[in-house]
Amino acid sequence: MKKKYDIIVVGAGHAGCEAAVAAARLGSQVLLINHNIYSVAQMSCNPAMGGIAKGQIVREIDALGGMSGIVTDNTMLQFRMLNKSKGPAMWSPRAQSDKYAFSSFWKKVLVNQPNLELIKDCVVNVVVENNKIIGIKTKQGNIIFGEKVILTAGTFLNGQIHIGEISFPGGRIGEPNSPFLSEKLAQLGLTVKQLKTGTPMRLDGRTIDFSVMEEQKGDAVPAKFSFTQTPKLENQLSCWITYTNQNVHDILRTGFDKSPMFQGRIKGVGPRYCPSIEDKIDRFSDREKHQLFLEPEGRNTYEFYLNGFSSSLPEEIQAEALRSIPGLKNAHILKPGYAIEYDYLDPLDIYPSLESKKIGCLYIAGQLNGTTGYEEAACQGLLAGINAHRALKEKEPIVLPRSKAYIGVLIDDLTTKGVQDPYRMFTSRAEYRILLRQDNADIRLSPIGHKIGLIDDERIKMLEKKYQRQQDLELFLTKENIKPEEINNCLENIETPAVSQPIKMALLLLRPQVDFQNIIENSASLKNKIMQLKMNAEEIENVEISVKYGPYIFKEKELADKMSKIDNIKIPTTIDYSTFVSLSLEAREKLSKIKPQNLGQAARISGVSPADIAILLLHLK
Repeated sequence: MKKKYDIIVVGAGHAGCEAAVAAARLGSQVLLINHNIYSVAQMSCNPAMGGIAKGQIVREIDALGGMSGIVTDNTMLQFRMLNKSKGPAMWSPRAQSDKYAFSSFWKKVLVNQPNLELIKDCVVNVVVENNKIIGIKTKQGNIIFGEKVILTAGTFLNGQIHIGEISFPGGRIGEPNSPFLSEKLAQLGLTVKQLKTGTPMRLDGRTIDFSVMEEQKGDAVPAKFSFTQTPKLENQLSCWITYTNQNVHDILRTGFDKSPMFQGRIKGVGPRYCPSIEDKIDRFSDREKHQLFLEPEGRNTYEFYLNGFSSSLPEEIQAEALRSIPGLKNAHILKPGYAIEYDYLDPLDIYPSLESKKIGCLYIAGQLNGTTGYEEAACQGLLAGINAHRALKEKEPIVLPRSKAYIGVLIDDLTTKGVQDPYRMFTSRAEYRILLRQDNADIRLSPIGHKIGLIDDERIKMLEKKYQRQQDLELFLTKENIKPEEINNCLENIETPAVSQPIKMALLLLRPQVDFQNIIENSASLKNKIMQLKMNAEEIENVEISVKYGPYIFKEKELADKMSKIDNIKIPTTIDYSTFVSLSLEAREKLSKIKPQNLGQAARISGVSPADIAILLLHLK
């Protein structure tokens, strides 16, 4: 092991793996340090990637040149496109993953990546000189120097596991926490706070009666996350749905007096959008039942994840309640549910580049910033790795605007609003979700990935050819007519008015009742054009979205362009807001703490009013 690296990445979770690989691929000499080199990119909670808005993030990671989409495609058990009954802005890809294969595949990526070394050790302190981090100190007594350090410690900083009245240190069950680093970081001026999360029990699938449950199969024609040539999913595994009932709720209530959450022993705030089962039956006492999902954890294991049953109640209460759930009367618990309380660093203390405002050359990414979820962590790690490398080369950081990516929304939310509970991405957080669809992530972000060096020339040429084919077909639809005798029978069958004269195909496609397939099946010229262009099903669907939702896409882009103008008005980092007596006191305090880099970011800070922005704009002019 060398004693000096360009970049040191601390923690090999989803954020750390993306950060290390990105920086190494860009040419930096990278050290990735983890307490266990055999447990990289662990799926500590549910064995799945993607979901509502999270799936868009995985596609964006792939479009930028990250690895999470490729790893998922190579190890998934089932694929479903969620929200297909809604508009394409809401479509979200989700995959059940083989969690053991997922971690193993990531390990293979890491060990085969040039410029990257992976070692087993625990970081207990950072080495700082002139208010800049210059290295780390490990539990084994090593001092390792680095030009940049990226912290991605997840839930391991002072992690404390709770099961009923039993509490013990741990980063996750069966693994030690990191007990020293939080205190050292606090001494350096970083704001350290606490959050809480939890995970459900794991069950022995051989003891589950699936016959009384609803089967949830994957899509008949499964899609994928990566825009590259990853394998097609074969032999999908099913998930299963069951429900709690009043008897289950009554049993769980008997353990409330031993619950660390209700006793007040857990101080950290838990995830608002993924509450524990005891929290659900307490907050929603009028609900007679709650939906649960049984999810397979791998092809070569009998472990199942009981999604929706996160709990920190005593193990005996969990077991008793389990017996009253349909299909789980004889289920054997392999691992109980538990809560974990951990330290995180206030994301208001970082710039949008993810570099610390208080300690130079230190980058912070992932759950350590107060987020929850593998996808949210991975995208932060990717940007931290990119920006740490670019800082070494004295290049401007990559900061994605809110109108360009969900990743941009996430990082902007963290750095302007902070977190009160573990942050989870939703489509509702994005103002421009019609622009930020999962299908167009490549055209939005791959040119950026190519410019910074993570997307090669061949891939960008394939992208350009793909979008040229789509543009050619879209132009054909706007110019070519379909005749009444070709389409009227179809229009009558789908209960939309017939046409009396030839009509442009694009105009007909604007009708809500008309699918692109309706026109393709009834137009020989359109079929020939698609064959001539050699278009696949995904490209055809992309064209349908572009035409059918064209007016909405145009309006949203127009709005985004207008709003981006204030994002282009830079604010000097040296500005002294305390001298602005015309600003409200709250605005002065928030602006001084957050130090926004542009006027748009300042406008999104809670407590900064439009009047404050007008005063600030006047001063900047």
